[in-house]
Amino acid sequence: MTRPAFEVADIFRRHGATYRTDHATTMSNAQRRVMGAIEACRTAVLGGHVEQCADCGDMRVAYNSCRNRHCPKCQGLARAKWLADRQAELLPVPYFHVVFTMPAPLAAMALQNKAVIYDILFKAAAETVRTIGADPKHLGGQTGMIAVLHTWGQNLCHHPHLHCIVPGGALAPDGHWVACRPGFFLSVRVLSRLYRRLFLERLVAAFAADKLVFLGDLASLAKPAAFNTHLAPLRKAEWVVYAKRPFAGPGQVLDYLGRYTHRVAIANSRIVDIEDGKVLFKWKNYRKPDKPKVMTLNAGEFIRRFLMHVVPDGFRRIRHFGFLANGQRGARLATIRALLDVPTPMIDVPPSDYRELYALLTGRSLDICPCCGGAMIEIAIFGRSPSRASSMWCDTS
Repeated sequence: MTRPAFEVADIFRRHGATYRTDHATTMSNAQRRVMGAIEACRTAVLGGHVEQCADCGDMRVAYNSCRNRHCPKCQGLARAKWLADRQAELLPVPYFHVVFTMPAPLAAMALQNKAVIYDILFKAAAETVRTIGADPKHLGGQTGMIAVLHTWGQNLCHHPHLHCIVPGGALAPDGHWVACRPGFFLSVRVLSRLYRRLFLERLVAAFAADKLVFLGDLASLAKPAAFNTHLAPLRKAEWVVYAKRPFAGPGQVLDYLGRYTHRVAIANSRIVDIEDGKVLFKWKNYRKPDKPKVMTLNAGEFIRRFLMHVVPDGFRRIRHFGFLANGQRGARLATIRALLDVPTPMIDVPPSDYRELYALLTGRSLDICPCCGGAMIEIAIFGRSPSRASSMWCDTS
């Protein structure tokens, strides 16, 4: 695999110190840790090991990864492992891709209240699908859903939304499987109206419980009258919820899941150049998807936009609901497979060695010599830099 010419880490290393100084009073601790982890990723700071080819004697140094979930270089294996687990859970039914968004005025509010409002986004979307799915007029049973939070658009601006993968059917209370209509899951119009109501009810409750903060241009919303006035037009506006066409099959479901899980705001492959204090990166205008563009930002503005998408410590960006919820997934899936008369897939125990696991999941080996194709053997291990050992924090989620 060819390494990108430029990386987010390069931008942080060149311009991070200046950014930290200029934004010393506004940066969160989580943002500082993310910057530090990405800067140190796969460098001597985190330690590593030395390998030598058993055939030609070529040597190389392999540095450790930071494993931070915001790092563009550290999500490949995590994504592959997660998708392998989901492979065993696929059902022989249609799957739908449903997207829940929020109006721009709420997105601005969410940027100052990430943990609270992102959580409301998850819960309102899940309750919407669960409630309408349970209605006898629609499916009349328990639905399942995997929801993934994205907070960015192609230009790195703040655009929080959920990508939801939903099996096309429900488990009825009397124990039988209810399949959705061919090519149709649930009414988008009905989903949108209920989602709007549930979201705003939870938001108002959070405000009443003093769980929201308002800073800068939004400071006036701390007053109940201003807050209610701010929400008034949103109660009548059409909220965007859309369902894409059903997937062609289980393989395509996993392909889509791979695009939406374990993603960060921008992939290193999209960065075109770093020059004269500016960052050039590729982006797509979905109104004209056949014409990719290049955007130029000052390095400080690029870093600001990237750091907007750092989620709070411990916040779960991928959640499972209904019969796919963690507490009941195994039993519910076994019941559904029995109803559909399909066997339970065999689950292989994954290898414990990360090299073997990487080769199994990605089809690429870390043990092959790039010069002659021989076997690389580890001959030495070295620890992380003492000067950074105590200050580095690696998020393995």
